[in-house]
Amino acid sequence: MKWLDCDSCDQDIVVSSRVRLARNIENVKFPQKLNYDDGFKIKEEIKKAVINNKDIGKNYKYYDMKDLNEIEGRRYVEDHLISHSLLEHDKIGGFLLSEDENSTIMINEEDHIRMQVLYPGFDLDKCFEETNKIDDIIESEIQYAFDEKIGYLTACPTNIGTGMRASVMLHLPSLVITNKINGIIQAVNQIGLTVRGVYGEGSNAMGNLFQISNQTTIGESEGDIIEKLKNIVNQLVNNERNARDAIYKNNKIRIEDKVFRSLGTLKNARILSTDEAMKLLSDVKLGIEMKIIDNIDRILINKLMIKIQPANIITSGNENLNANDRDILRSKIIRESIDKEEVE
Repeated sequence: MKWLDCDSCDQDIVVSSRVRLARNIENVKFPQKLNYDDGFKIKEEIKKAVINNKDIGKNYKYYDMKDLNEIEGRRYVEDHLISHSLLEHDKIGGFLLSEDENSTIMINEEDHIRMQVLYPGFDLDKCFEETNKIDDIIESEIQYAFDEKIGYLTACPTNIGTGMRASVMLHLPSLVITNKINGIIQAVNQIGLTVRGVYGEGSNAMGNLFQISNQTTIGESEGDIIEKLKNIVNQLVNNERNARDAIYKNNKIRIEDKVFRSLGTLKNARILSTDEAMKLLSDVKLGIEMKIIDNIDRILINKLMIKIQPANIITSGNENLNANDRDILRSKIIRESIDKEEVE
């Protein structure tokens, strides 16, 4: 979780920003139709294009999906470094990960190349700039599948055009508490954006974390997509702040009670499921942002929301942990992390 380290980043409502580009190699079958040998050749071609580059090559390490066990692969998904779809291509898939973990280049996922740049806080422009740099480097060595009229060709029709998905992760507990979140999600969907859970399509909004991204990639420029998303995110941030102020003004004691009860549970519980821990951590994070709690860093909470996911818990202990053992270890990790933070 190196990518979350940033003391100067404002991670209160917008936890992270990401830009992802989908690209394919000209005149080559999409990954779903590749055999092992062809998949291997593509991995070698893309690895060479990146690792041999004098500007960025030394910063990347390659991981082959067939060399990772299921738990290791799931941990990279939980850390937001690769997609769940890449796990399904374990025979021909792989990825290049930058040393600081801000950049991942997935190979033979749904498309031949899916590069993403991920930063803490609200910084889509930086993500876009870095992703474009990587894209230019790869394109200087590899001929992309591209059509002058419709843009980049992708395995899924919804990615044709720019091939870009820009997204932000938002913590919106006050909008959930005030029952405004469903109406906001519907409004966002109507203007060409989509709202998903913490791990994208098909996932739940655990810990009041919501991922918002563009739905369409054709008919708009990359800059237009970025600006549209930024405008909506700014509105959501304002809505969350307003809701936060209102609930604290009208229910100060109840909100403080909710926050301190959750903190107390996290500091003393001996067994916690993922869902319960995420709810409690969300309450504590809200307390930090409301300045109800002043001796715990928000970055610790953001990291714990990843560190307590199932695969991360298993790799912290051992692969033989059953569900009950994982819940016990989860509570121990949270207790010790908070105790250490409060002492320091």
